[in-house]
Amino acid sequence: MEIYIVKQGDTLQSIADMFGLPVEKLAQDNGLEPRDILLAGQTLVIAYPLQVYTVRDGDTLSDIASRFNVSVIQLLINNPFLSDREYIYPGETLIISYDTSKGRIITHGNTTPNIDERTLRKTLPFLSYISILNYTATEDGDIITHYDDTNIIEISKAYGVVPLMLLTTLTLQGEANINIIYSILLSDEFQNRIIDNLLRILREKGYSGVNISFENISDSNISLYESYFSKIAGRLTEEGYQVFLTVNPNLTTIGDEVIFERVDYSGLSNLAQNIIFMSYEWAERYITPSPISSYHQTDTFLRYVLNNIPAEKVIIGVATIGYDWELPYVPRITNVYSLSFGRAVELSRNVGATINYDELSQTPYFRYTAGDNVEHIVWYIDSSSINATLNLVSKYGLGGISVWNITIFNPQLWLIIASQFEIEKFYI
Repeated sequence: MEIYIVKQGDTLQSIADMFGLPVEKLAQDNGLEPRDILLAGQTLVIAYPLQVYTVRDGDTLSDIASRFNVSVIQLLINNPFLSDREYIYPGETLIISYDTSKGRIITHGNTTPNIDERTLRKTLPFLSYISILNYTATEDGDIITHYDDTNIIEISKAYGVVPLMLLTTLTLQGEANINIIYSILLSDEFQNRIIDNLLRILREKGYSGVNISFENISDSNISLYESYFSKIAGRLTEEGYQVFLTVNPNLTTIGDEVIFERVDYSGLSNLAQNIIFMSYEWAERYITPSPISSYHQTDTFLRYVLNNIPAEKVIIGVATIGYDWELPYVPRITNVYSLSFGRAVELSRNVGATINYDELSQTPYFRYTAGDNVEHIVWYIDSSSINATLNLVSKYGLGGISVWNITIFNPQLWLIIASQFEIEKFYI
């Protein structure tokens, strides 16, 4: 697998010819149509199959899977277009395998229950775990449920994906309330009530475990979080449930220096099955124009945190979003718009922008002027950014990655993973 940066004058056909690939496969792999116009600076994923098969009359996916000693899920991973239709047709080529010599990887996805079912079914083959954002802890130990999640739990299990109940003190809009956090941390009564409510929901809904999201961890309050999480992990593990922990390390950069709270996470890590370091991405007016994620930030943080935590327990976040800021930027006043990966590229094409690449963060950005003469800057994530994060997984021997969020299918993201790693699957 390699990443190709489009040059002026390139077409999908010319790039396909350059790499000896059918143009239809190149387009499909990158979520494009064969006649789509490319933009200089745009990135394409070039993936070479290890083994392919041409469908014959009378073949079924089950027959092909048995013939090559792979699972049907593996065929869906390597041929995601199959999730969009019922049948396979004689003469079409299916990918049986890629070179996954980089080893096994845990893939974790976050979503709300109202994800489109077609997108869900197309994404689930690529996941080991799915955390469902649907539960908010209150200051007195109650848990608020927002949507019916019965269907997504059952569908996930059918695809060999472990469903986790994601519990947070954040609203569904990503708003934090420090008063709620400390009300829980300082009250044994409220903590016990939360644990009782957790167990009730896990049993009623059929979840396999819980993913607890902690915000605002610092050196001064880490002992409170450890005490609280110890109670949760102890009770739930005793009942046979898996316990994950998600932490936002709040990474920022000033010049070349990465700023974050130096916290010893070893106590929390010892209690959790895996600890996920990631931030939730919402289009908030207080987000300063800057890279959506940063290889430099993550690499610096990992060098610190892996001194105290086993690498195989660590899962790092992968962003799949872009932001469009109006300029000049004024905190909480300036309009900020979120963009999907595909929409960011489309916008750059429509406004005739030049795509630039920030080497330190390994993310793309561009500037443009809107029709109302308002200046904009857009930072987003492309396949080079995603692959840089995957390289950190290999570099440090991490457990895997976590995607926020999976409501839009990103073909490049999943191809980059599937063409290099073997995805862990668990059938319940």
